[in-house]
Parts: sequence; C-alpha cells; structure tokens
Amino acid sequence: MHQKTLSDKWFEGSILGALILIALIMLFPFYYITAVSFTSPIEYLQKTMVLFPDKWTLDSYRYLLSNNVFTKAAGMSAFLGTVGTALSLIVTSAGAYTLSRKRLLGRRVLLILILMTTLFNPGIIPPYLVVRELHLINTVWALILPVLTSGWYVILMKGFFDSIPDELEEAAKIDGATDLGVWFRIILPLSLPSLAAFGLFYAVAYWNTFFSAVLYITKPDLRPLQIVLQMLLIDSSSSASGEIATQMAGDIPIPTDTLKMAAVVIATVPILIVYPFLQKHFAKGVMVGSVKG
Repeated sequence: MHQKTLSDKWFEGSILGALILIALIMLFPFYYITAVSFTSPIEYLQKTMVLFPDKWTLDSYRYLLSNNVFTKAAGMSAFLGTVGTALSLIVTSAGAYTLSRKRLLGRRVLLILILMTTLFNPGIIPPYLVVRELHLINTVWALILPVLTSGWYVILMKGFFDSIPDELEEAAKIDGATDLGVWFRIILPLSLPSLAAFGLFYAVAYWNTFFSAVLYITKPDLRPLQIVLQMLLIDSSSSASGEIATQMAGDIPIPTDTLKMAAVVIATVPILIVYPFLQKHFAKGVMVGSVKG
C-alpha cells in the first residue's frame, strides 16, 4: 500500500480546505437571510450587518403566516406542487411506458415528434393563444396543463422502462392483466427511483412557478408564492410592490426587510425538506433512465 508523503497530505488538505471555504461562501447568503428573518426590525435597523441576532424573534413569521395574501399564495404553490406533480408523473410515466412497448404502431414517428419538442421552442405567443382559446386564463389549470409533461423527461423515463424485462409483462398478461393493469401494478412499483427523481424535478418547477403566472394570472387570489415574493422584494416605489404591500399591511406599516427575508426562507424551506427524502432514489433514477435508451 502506497504511503502518503508529506506533500500528498498538504495537497489533500489544501483541496479540502478550499472546498470547505467554497461551501461556506455559498451557504453564507442563506444563513444571513435566515438570521435577518429571526431579527427584530429595531435591531436590524440599528446594526450594519446581523450575523447573530441578540434576541431571536418569530414576529416576521407570525405576521406572514397570519396574512391572507401570503397564505393564499402559499396554498396555491402547495396545490401546484402536489396536484401538478402527481398529474405530471402520471402523464409522463404513461407516455414513456407506451413508447417503450415495441409493438406500438408509429413508435419511431412519435419518438421523433417528441424529440422535436425538446429542440424547438415555440416562444411565448403560441402557448398564450392556446391557453386563451381554451378559456384557461385566470384559472389554476393555466399553470399546470401547458407544462404537464416534458418531452425530455418522457424520453429519459422511457429509457428506464426499457430496462425492465419483457417477461414481467408477459407473465402478467398470462394472469389476465390488461395493459393498464400492467402499467399500474407492475411497472409503476418498479419505477419508484425514476418517479422520485422526476417528481423532484416537477415539484421544484411547480413550486417556483413564476413566468407562466405573470402571463396567465391577473386575479390576486390565484397568485402563486413566487409572484407575491417578487412583489415584496422589488422596490416599494413600484406599483406592483405597492399593491401587494397595501394588501398585506392594511393598517400596519409596509413590511420591513426582516419580513422579506422571512418570506424568502418560507419559499425555500419546503424544497429543502423534500429533497433529503428523495435523495437515495435521485441518482439511481436519473442514471438508469439516461444510460439505457
């Protein structure tokens, strides 16, 4: 066994130190935002920078979570993240399983058409016209149906389904199972790593819904959390921020910077909580779907 020299140890130590330093630099903004969110407005105004509050307070969080505008926006984002993700996984997995069956007529043509959707972007106007003609403007479905699935995710999940032996399907068919039964009872339970990986992708996308809400939503009650967060963070002199601040504040002064930081933390934490539970499936689900295709 090769014994490490002093230069090897110095080199490894310097690399480790550099990585730790980079990690601390990347984590510092989130730590600072979190610290400010637990700081009282008076202390925040008195100090140039708050790294550790003298007195930790939950006032900003209490105010946000008791405010109708913010809670409605959070509820809308939660609805998009749960219902939207579930529907997207159903559509994506069903399409990928169908395309993975070699007996499907026109299979190659469908694959080429799906691949073309990943190469060419129609822009903003065609999707908007479709949503408008379907009378989906100012409905929650305008934020789900246009992004219900992704051609790239369908192709990757198809690669995962290709790795499942055909004998399992044949055995199920002998027992009297239909194609729908095979997909629901056999394929989906075996696809948990892939579903977890793509479910995380979809959940993050739905939770961070912003641009589509700007295009399709004008009703205040249907605004997702990212829209409200953007209105809180931009200059209070703008009309959008003034509108949301007036709705949220009422007789209370316009929210302070501590309130804005608390809103950022609330918008970030749910995804940070979900990711550790899916991490063990994440790498396996993506790699299997991308290697075999």
